[in-house]
Amino acid sequence: MSVQERKQTETQVVERQAGRLEMVERTITVALAGQPNTGKSTVFNVLTGLKQHVGNWPGKTVERKVGTVTYNGSTYRLVDLPGTYSLTANSPEELIARNFIIKERPDVVVVVTDAAMLERNLYLVTELLPLSVPVIIALNMMDVAEQEGRPVDPKVLEEATGLRVVPMVAAKNQGVKELLAVVHDLVHDGVEYAPSKPEVREDHRALLDDVRAQIAGSVPAPYPEDWVTLKLLEGDKAVTETMKGSLDPARWAKVEGLLREHDDAQLAVASGRYEWIERMTRAAVERPKVGAITRTRRFDRIATHPVWGVFTMLGILITAIVAAMAIGIPISMGIMNGISSLGTVVAPLLVNAPAWISGLVVEGIIPGVGAVLAFLGFLIVCFVLFGLLEDIGYMARVAYVMDRAMRRIGLHGKSFLPLLMGFVCNIPAVVGTRVIETERARLKAVLLMPFVPCMAMTMTLMFYAPIFFSPGSATLVVLGMILGALALMALTGILLDRVVLPGERIGFIMELPLYHRPNLRTIGTFVWQRARQFLTKAGTVILAVAVGIWALSYFPNGEIETSILATIGHALTPLGRLMGLDWRMLVALFTSFVSKEAALASLAVLLGAADSEAGLMTALQAAITPAAALGYLATQMLFVPCLATLGAIVEESRSWKWALAILAYLLVIAFTMGILVYQVARLVM
Repeated sequence: MSVQERKQTETQVVERQAGRLEMVERTITVALAGQPNTGKSTVFNVLTGLKQHVGNWPGKTVERKVGTVTYNGSTYRLVDLPGTYSLTANSPEELIARNFIIKERPDVVVVVTDAAMLERNLYLVTELLPLSVPVIIALNMMDVAEQEGRPVDPKVLEEATGLRVVPMVAAKNQGVKELLAVVHDLVHDGVEYAPSKPEVREDHRALLDDVRAQIAGSVPAPYPEDWVTLKLLEGDKAVTETMKGSLDPARWAKVEGLLREHDDAQLAVASGRYEWIERMTRAAVERPKVGAITRTRRFDRIATHPVWGVFTMLGILITAIVAAMAIGIPISMGIMNGISSLGTVVAPLLVNAPAWISGLVVEGIIPGVGAVLAFLGFLIVCFVLFGLLEDIGYMARVAYVMDRAMRRIGLHGKSFLPLLMGFVCNIPAVVGTRVIETERARLKAVLLMPFVPCMAMTMTLMFYAPIFFSPGSATLVVLGMILGALALMALTGILLDRVVLPGERIGFIMELPLYHRPNLRTIGTFVWQRARQFLTKAGTVILAVAVGIWALSYFPNGEIETSILATIGHALTPLGRLMGLDWRMLVALFTSFVSKEAALASLAVLLGAADSEAGLMTALQAAITPAAALGYLATQMLFVPCLATLGAIVEESRSWKWALAILAYLLVIAFTMGILVYQVARLVM
């Protein structure tokens, strides 16, 4: 369909008055496509600002971003397709991108390319051209191409490809308005669209014609016949299954026979595309001088070195974590203090209300809201750091350096940074798993995150250990608990990879993008989207659970010692005996679900030592033996994560099933290890 023909479908009759038609222009759909690390999200954010909605594609955990922009009197609906290297059905991202283009038929597809890596980026263009949807090339990162000694002449590229080419530096807001103008002209002004298309290698063109003849008239709508023919030659599984069901057995047998006789057809298709790319870029791209060392190569000599790369990574990440703690924790503490003051103000206002209502508001809802906002304050700092490292291109180097170690426990190299962030707080660590592309690898990382001891857990351990052990022994106890938790995390990762979530071998195929200056607008939009998502989804879970825990500790008569939670603790007394613990210690374990520090407050109340820290230490020493203390610490270390982390797990896994499964698994592991540690310690101490 020509652009002029497509233009005729843009308007619809809405009213007939005085013998004439009044036409109302419809919203134009523009799909943004591109390979990862091309700046596609930057282009999308610059164009749409905060006029965008972030969700998920139906039935997928892949993020869906849709936004609107108005230009020259027209409204454009921009759909940011998942970053993908091709349109072959090898991943959810590829299927989503190609199904949207084929089935939704956007008016224009803008392919955002990295000008410094143009040859590699144009491969996606070669796959889009047979789909008969108008394509525009957004030639982004022109400044980086200049710095790397690979400048591109957009006019020459435009003449060679027959496509409109728009040079851009989206990070500096350069070329964005020009892109909108080109889209507007292509859709409204009937600009001729006659691109140069790649062809199959010459020795396989007869095969292409034969297969096309066999499937003619049987290709289900809305799939283009030429595109389906190419995909059959490539061995695309989804297209092959579709055509197998559409053709009668005799015709399918002929197609299958032709493809079997030419088992190198996939190479012939790819060769034709690469020949086209070479012709298109021959005059448009200036090659770097022989022996020239680019800025990226200089940095990567250190950043990707097997030894120095690790030290560089640790230095950068430790600095980031220290910065997160130095900035984020005071913000969170300030919020919590403010919320605490709010409770003090509200309590007198409810003095005449029933006691349970006052308790619900002051001890349930207000602390729950405070927890959400306090976590959000810390998360925002972490989001900024994540966004900065990702935007400059360093996250890919972290994944490269750590991939081998991560693969041993069934994870991707990109899992390392979220896991490391987990030592500060599990919540941003769980949210940070979004940097991992594949659903299965992301889910594994999410499920393993509760094994990483967060700062609150470590501080709690450091409080308990000196009460029962000498300073030297206490240090060894804390270190041993942390290493034990990490060892169990590794074993669980292997179990997930080989038994629970098998079928995906995580090889390391990824692009190391060129370093470039961060775009503050992109990082700001990223932080805003993640913060809003946390508040609306994970935040609601946190608040609900906080109120639920309060209710269990309050009813039926307002005293925690005789509450439903205490009843549960009494019911678990036989289990506690196996660990050398009484019901009060078990109740404290369960209240740690609100936060790890909550266990200390609960123990202070239950042991009658709420007046001072020294009183709590004395009460603990009297309540349990050192052997029981070891068992308790082992259980506490492996116990279920705090409710905020649970909320994040539910949000990122998109499933209560997985969240409840990991909670049940952690409960079994925690009590099993607690019993084992206590029984062994009792024999040797």
